[in-house]
Amino acid sequence: MARGYRQPGLAATSVPRPEGYGTTHGTTNEQRGRCTVRSFRFAVQVRGLGDHDGLVATAQQLEVLGYDELYSYDHVGAVDPFIPLMVAAEATTRLRVGPLVINNEFHHPALLARTAATVDRLTDGRLVLGLGTGFAQSEHDAIGMLLRDPGPRVTRFEESVMALRSLLDTGAVQFDGEHHQLHVDDLGIRPVQERVPFLIGGHGRRVIGVAARYADIFQFTGLTDLQGGQLSAGGFGIEAIRQRSRWLTDAAGDRAGDIERSALVQAIDIGADSSDRLDATAERFDVSRQVIDETPFALVGSVEQVVDKLERLRADVGISHYVIRDAEAFAPVAAILAGR
Repeated sequence: MARGYRQPGLAATSVPRPEGYGTTHGTTNEQRGRCTVRSFRFAVQVRGLGDHDGLVATAQQLEVLGYDELYSYDHVGAVDPFIPLMVAAEATTRLRVGPLVINNEFHHPALLARTAATVDRLTDGRLVLGLGTGFAQSEHDAIGMLLRDPGPRVTRFEESVMALRSLLDTGAVQFDGEHHQLHVDDLGIRPVQERVPFLIGGHGRRVIGVAARYADIFQFTGLTDLQGGQLSAGGFGIEAIRQRSRWLTDAAGDRAGDIERSALVQAIDIGADSSDRLDATAERFDVSRQVIDETPFALVGSVEQVVDKLERLRADVGISHYVIRDAEAFAPVAAILAGR
């Protein structure tokens, strides 16, 4: 029997979820402008995925610490984004796994759907499929692959997401678009989950529109593209996040309550005295101290200060899902907030 991802705000399906997963919290949809406030969930993007024994130990530690998900990454010059997920899932009992995020420009949607369905089946329905447009010019140059300009890149991204949704939901797709012509009657393998959840990350309005139509989780990144595929902290400011939160809510319409809101944290420094560290983090990202103090992408301060900040951000822009990279440093915060 196929299992289903439990959508926040929707009735549960048959798959058992970690305690507190996907539950709503506090204010109503009307009070939050159709953005359902959910209980907190936390995940870790893990580095060093090429060491089997180290990965097993890390995955098991994350499960003990109460994290919900382990994420990989998709870059030229790094490990495959999917194979380590199999090892992590095999070593644990409930930890969900996924790539954060797939560089869509590297992948054909039918072949990506085949891989995703296989991983979901062999992990007993624990895949979260993270999807992004791609950005790194140097990686594309290294393998002689075109990185499209932003407009065509987003158009191709939406076509890919549409195709992936159809292939993973039904096993088939019939589609003739600008970038993809797909006529697949049978993918040949079906995922365990009735709906493999899509995490879509991005900053631009068109990508947010794609997320509004197809995402189960939307991830605010705070990162903006500079020329040549370099990234800056141009979207760290709280007003930019509020604006994108409104874009998502407006574009999603009746789906707004079904989309979990997430942030990929770029810096964590948790300790008793935060004053000097706030200044250092602001200098690192070339933003003001006030931006660092308000943004979800940098968590600097005492445990109590970070807990208070995350609760304020949830009330303000609805973010309840955080992906971090330092599991041990963040563990005291996760222990207080997870499921709350």
